[in-house]
Amino acid sequence: MISDRVKKGVQQAPHRSLFNALGFTEEEMAKPLIGIVCSQSEIIPGHINLDKIAEAVKLGVAEAGGMPVIVPAIAVCDGIAMGHIGMKYSLVTRELIADSTECLAKAHAFDGMVMIPNCDKNVPGLLMAAARVNIPTVFVSGGPMLPGHVNGRKRSLSSMFEAVGEYDAGKIDAEALRNFEENVCPTCGSCSGMYTANSMNCLTEAIGMGLRGNGTIPAVYSARIRLAKHAGNKIMELVEKDIKPRDIMTKDAFMNALTVDMAIGCSTNTMLHLPAIAHEAGVEINMEIANEVSDHTPNICHLAPAGPHYMDELNEAGGIYEIMKELADAGLIKTDLITATGKTVGENIADSVNHDPEVIRTIDNAYMPNGGIAVLKGNLAPDTGIVKRSAVVPEMMVHEGPARVFDCEEDAIAAITGGKIKAGDVVVIRYEGPKGGPGMREMLNPTSAIAGMGLGSSVALITDGRFSGASRGASIGHVSPEAAVGGPIALVEEGDKIFIDIPNNKLELEISDDEMARRKSEWKPRQPKITTGYLARYCQMVTSGNCGAILRVPGTD
Repeated sequence: MISDRVKKGVQQAPHRSLFNALGFTEEEMAKPLIGIVCSQSEIIPGHINLDKIAEAVKLGVAEAGGMPVIVPAIAVCDGIAMGHIGMKYSLVTRELIADSTECLAKAHAFDGMVMIPNCDKNVPGLLMAAARVNIPTVFVSGGPMLPGHVNGRKRSLSSMFEAVGEYDAGKIDAEALRNFEENVCPTCGSCSGMYTANSMNCLTEAIGMGLRGNGTIPAVYSARIRLAKHAGNKIMELVEKDIKPRDIMTKDAFMNALTVDMAIGCSTNTMLHLPAIAHEAGVEINMEIANEVSDHTPNICHLAPAGPHYMDELNEAGGIYEIMKELADAGLIKTDLITATGKTVGENIADSVNHDPEVIRTIDNAYMPNGGIAVLKGNLAPDTGIVKRSAVVPEMMVHEGPARVFDCEEDAIAAITGGKIKAGDVVVIRYEGPKGGPGMREMLNPTSAIAGMGLGSSVALITDGRFSGASRGASIGHVSPEAAVGGPIALVEEGDKIFIDIPNNKLELEISDDEMARRKSEWKPRQPKITTGYLARYCQMVTSGNCGAILRVPGTD
């Protein structure tokens, strides 16, 4: 066992004395040491219940013959961080989470790990750590929030942000806004639509690192506690069989995850996180692969914000395993891959049943013939621009309009809420990329303001930043190269015509090559916005959004 490094032999007597100080018995020290990496905190609705999940996992590990120890991981609530400097600190935590978990696991010689994340960046951060440390690992999240109800309709956090836009536009009064505020988030859990947290938790199942229901069982259901106990049992089986994350997270497993991603219309943030996780696993995932997968994968789910359904309904319909079964029956995913259940994908999904063919549509009754996410390219986005195609209204699939250019999110929001953005405009928000932000802020506030002002079917938004999973509309993010490194988005001028063609994956700035070259020759880099602390270091090391915004030492490939 790896933990023998700290438990066996004369030279380890000091180590054992410290385990004695922790209250561990000699019998416990003879067992595999399992790190339960728990992101519980009292500042995030999706994490406030994770202590209960951790205790259930601990029981499962002990029951199956392991020595469980609970250790921490940080997280940020994107909703609370939204719209101010706090959002600069969201994406950047992914690397902190991966690094700190690697440190904990290596320093204490864990034999296995159970990861307990729930929100946007600590799910991918812990997946990155799992691939990097590469000891037997299984995931069990905190689960999604139940949807709220406002005026007899199911609602979620995206409805809340859009309600602010409606209030600013004079469409609802303060009492109506308060009604949303009191009712859209009724329970603990990750926000109730197919936003980033739930997208990534669902993809833990698709990639093989989570047990059945990990992505969909609501946080407040007792089934979530039972799942946690089973995860504690399962890690001991994985340790015994020596099944490691890199055995599970192969190239084929990432292709399965991308296919499920396209089928259910996940958050565009998955286009940052899957390449970053793959990088840690020694697998290359590029955007060309994403479009290839999207081209032959029908979109069979429309969950909020793209459609009327919520995570609890997906769970009741059959969850991710049933989606995988629909895809497998059509020959779209590989079924012979080993997973954290100790079984293959095919064995996992063999008994899945579709209990609601409207929530999980069949392949021949898909919402769209292609996937929920599209990667756009053109002279405005030579590397990538990412859009959640399944959340775009038909009339905005092809759009041409004048650029309204803003160098930060705050200026754009002021213009939108001030009535300065008109139907047909293309809002451009730049210098918000990984380096330029720094931190690649989510643009939920401006997209929600556009929707709330009644412009969602006539105004597009383009940014080198990114979007919340709760964003909808013609919202194109991750534009690369970003403005801070002189990408074409830095050269856009007020009133330039921009052409968007989502069906044909095109994003074009309608100026001549000569004019583009002239502007490029006159462009000058801007001074960093932040010069001290973690963000300053992050800015120096982070790569482009099309590379997953991973960190590299300056001067290296």
